[in-house]
Order: sequence, then structure tokens, then C-alpha cells
Amino acid sequence: MDFFLGYQCSLCGKEYNPQEVTYTCPFDGGNLNIILDFEGILKKHTPEKIFAGTEPSLWRYLALLPVDEPGGKGTPFRAAGWTPLFSPPALQKDLGLAYLWIKDESRNPTASFKDRASAVVVARARQIGAEVVVTASTGNAGAALAGMAAAVGQKAVIFAPRSAPPAKIAQLLIFGARVLLVDGTYDDAFDLTIQAAQEFGWYCRNTGYNPFTVEGKKTAALEIWEAMRRGFIEYAPRAKPLAVFVSVGDGNIISGLHKGFKDLNQLGWLEQMPRIYGIQAEGSAAIYNAYTAGTEKITPVSAHTLADSISVDLPRDGVRAVRAACQTGGAFLLVSDQEILKGIAALGRAGIFAEPAGATAYAGLIKALQQGVIGCDDPVLVINTGSGLKDTKAAMQAVPDAPVIEPTLQAVRKVIR
Repeated sequence: MDFFLGYQCSLCGKEYNPQEVTYTCPFDGGNLNIILDFEGILKKHTPEKIFAGTEPSLWRYLALLPVDEPGGKGTPFRAAGWTPLFSPPALQKDLGLAYLWIKDESRNPTASFKDRASAVVVARARQIGAEVVVTASTGNAGAALAGMAAAVGQKAVIFAPRSAPPAKIAQLLIFGARVLLVDGTYDDAFDLTIQAAQEFGWYCRNTGYNPFTVEGKKTAALEIWEAMRRGFIEYAPRAKPLAVFVSVGDGNIISGLHKGFKDLNQLGWLEQMPRIYGIQAEGSAAIYNAYTAGTEKITPVSAHTLADSISVDLPRDGVRAVRAACQTGGAFLLVSDQEILKGIAALGRAGIFAEPAGATAYAGLIKALQQGVIGCDDPVLVINTGSGLKDTKAAMQAVPDAPVIEPTLQAVRKVIR
């Protein structure tokens, strides 16, 4: 919190002090970027000092976050982040890649990337004395908020579309959040959440609305940077930048990754900016459409994809998402639902169980290789944003049905032949 200076609008560039605004720019509604005191950070911290920390969570990067020491020790609240990196030889061979890493966010406390944002937003809510935190969610963001809030005794209210996968709704309820199922889309739930927050004085966590969500999500970039600096991500020659593939719905995760790398670059701690590739489903392609049109104007679509976590009519962080690809030399690509299902199966054969949104990034890597966007000697990192246990209905579409047999060896022989 010592290094939190204020906000800057991502559209008009106007700056605000921490007390002036809470969510978006009052002038044009633009997403706010949090401004950090980089000179102050450099006076007190070095990469080596951060790496020497013993906390195996996103809170090891507290020096680069705009919140105070959050408390919650000994609870799942202190377990968000610090997810593992895998380098499956079978996937490398299948794709013909020299270097491949999978960052598995399903290992977070509520099994998705969204724990990062929710942990930081809950920390901020406790700082400002918010009684209730509310969010709209297709499941993962809500589960993350419910879980992080439950861990520290914070009240949470979740608005979710009634079509959200039952496994995700179960998480919300088990964690004790007040759950309201909306007979409409995610975008309907999003708008209703903002109205309710204004009416009842709740603190709104909404993705692409609350500027602290990006600060939580940027911690994945900080972990990737540390892995590169410490040799856990190693490749030669270093002349080629790392290519990071991530699924995109609202645009907040890719914006968070970009913010993390930019913060490190401003500190002089990042040797080379990774290229960021955003992958969208064909049925939810608003940001892809803007990118290919060469514009930052995000036009809503009527979203429909089995990847519910990235099914969004109007992305609320679309402008920064487009910039994340353009400013790093990356790109946006589209994949079909069928390609997403194949991605689930492929990752599964390597021991990684991804939900549709998580497998979208891997499907995008396959598409990038097919189109020559990525070469076989490019170093690649794919982010699996969530666990397949979140949506077993989709997972079952990715694999053949298991045969039902009689309890005899003869039946076994018949099947295995």
C-alpha cells in the first residue's frame, strides 16, 4: 500500500488519487490502471529480495501490489497463486515444439485463475471496511470470491446466470455466499450487479470494472518472470521472446498479464517482453473482431460457446486486451468449440484436466502452429485457467463413452481386442 499512488484512465489518460474514484473513469467510463511508485519500490526492493521470500503464493509479490499485508494466514486465502509449471514431453512431441510449458491454474484453492483477482479484491475490501463484496460470474469468479471471502469471514453476494454449470454453482453455495441466479446472460448479471452495488453500498468485484482485479491477475506474470529469472523456464537462444497463450472472455486476464509485464519493465527487472496471444471461441469473438479490424472499438456479439467462462457478449476490458496483443507483438486467434474439446482431451492425456476455457488456450496454440504464427523453435507457455471438474458435462463430450461390460474376463478380452 506504501507504493499505491492512484489511478490512470486507460482511454483518456486522466489521473486520479486513490480517494477520487473507485471503479472506472468518471469522464469516459474507461478502465483504470493502478499507478505504482516505481522509484519507491526500487529503493526498498530487488528481485533477489523478492525471490528470497518463503511464501508460496501470490502474496510473495506484496511489494508490487496496491494493498497492505492482507492477513488470513493459515487459510486458503494465503494459498492463491504460485501455481505449478509443467513441461509434458508427450505434448511437446505431438506439437513438434522445442520448448513448451503449461501453467496450471487449476491448482488454485477454488481451482481457477480467478482466485488471484478475488484474493486481492478481498484484501482491498477489508482495507476500506466494505461489509459486502458482490460480483457477477458465470461461475469461476464467483467461486473464487466466495472461497476467498469465506476464508477470512467476508460477506459475499454472487449474481450468476441460471445456465452456469451446476458444479460451479455448488462451489458458490458450499462456500456460504448469497447466490442469486439471474434468468439471463452473464452481461445481464453484470449490469444488475453494478445496480445492486450502488443501491446497497456493496463493494463490486466485477471483472473489467474493479481496477484491483487486474492487480491480482498480474501476479501470474510475476510468477512467469520469476521462473524465467531463476531458470525454471529455460531455453536457447534467449533472442526469441516467450510466447504466452491465454483464453480471453472479458479481457481481464490478458490485460492483467500485460500489466504485470509492463510493471516489471518499468522497474527495469524484465529482460524481454513476452509476446501475448489471446484466444477466443468462435462464438464469443468480440475482442478478436476488434483486433482483426485494427480498432479498439469493441462491438458486442451474441455469445454462444460451450466455454462458459469466456462466453461474453460485451467484453468489459476489451480495449486493454487488444493492446496486450498489439503492444507485445502477439495476436488474437479464434478456435471452434470442437477444437476446444480436442484440446481438453489432449491436455488430459498429459495429466492436466482443463475446463473448456482452459483448453481454449491450448487449442489456440495448435491453430497458431498450423497457421505459421508460431514456429517449432519458439518458446511457448500455455495457461490452463481452470479445472475440468468445473464442467464435467463438457469434459464428457471430449472423450468416448466408457463401455459397460459383464463382470467376466471373457468380456474384458472382447473389449481390449
